[in-house]
Amino acid sequence: MNVYKIELMIVDHDKLGTEEIKTILENTSFPNHCIYPRVISSQVREVAWDDSHPLNHDDTMEPEFRRLFSAE
Repeated sequence: MNVYKIELMIVDHDKLGTEEIKTILENTSFPNHCIYPRVISSQVREVAWDDSHPLNHDDTMEPEFRRLFSAE
């Protein structure tokens, strides 16, 4: 069995919130139960969103993501 640490960036346009996003990820049915995701921890940052936001562009997405979460 393999265990993976997976870091996801999710932009919550529908304002579902942290707990709802975790629930959706953990309760999604996967074919043959090939993966069994459990969210162990989560962090959230609030940003003022518009189409020019750095997270909305491929060339600036990763650096902005890292900047937002670098304070830990």
